[in-house]
Order: sequence, then C-alpha cells, then structure tokens
Amino acid sequence: MNYPDDETGQVLAEMHQAGIDLSQSHHVVFFHLFEKESQAQAMVQHLNEHLPEVKCDLHPDETPNVWDVDCTVVMTPSHEAIVKQEEAFDKIVTQFAGYTDGWGIEA
Repeated sequence: MNYPDDETGQVLAEMHQAGIDLSQSHHVVFFHLFEKESQAQAMVQHLNEHLPEVKCDLHPDETPNVWDVDCTVVMTPSHEAIVKQEEAFDKIVTQFAGYTDGWGIEA
C-alpha cells in the first residue's frame, strides 16, 4: 500500500508493515501538551461539552510542569482522516495555549 510522503504517511506505512489492519476501526490517540494544568483542564471540559464521543485522559507529562491531554477517537486510520482530525484538534488546542504532539494507535 502506498502512503503520502509525510510523517503521517510514514507512520501509517510502518503500522501496515507491522501487520496492523488499517482498514478496520481503531482507537486512535491524539496527543496534546500544555504548560499549565488549568489550560489542559479547560480543553478537556471543552471537548466533554462539544465532542462527548472523544475520550480524554489528562495526566502529568514525564517533563516537569507539562500536562498531557490524550484524546482517543474511534476511527479508521486513513491518511486523510488522521490529517483532518489533527487539523480539527489543532484549532481547539491553540485556544487553550497548548500544542499537538502527534498521534498513535492503542495497542
């Protein structure tokens, strides 16, 4: 299978080569980082109110004074779907002074 020549395409190609069936739905986790817990909590509250189907996990990062919000979406992980979801999260996370930090599939 061919994937676009970008970071998302590379990750999908590696998953495909590892035997992950990308034509099926998976729990895809999108990672977001914040410098303040209050900013992370505000994003979680926003998502709970506006996108209740997104499961959020707020926890301290391994880096001191950094907070993670991991957002899980059940989806078929096509390149187009991943990029579209990342763009949607990026618009939300910047409202709360955070930034996106990639994605992965729950194993």
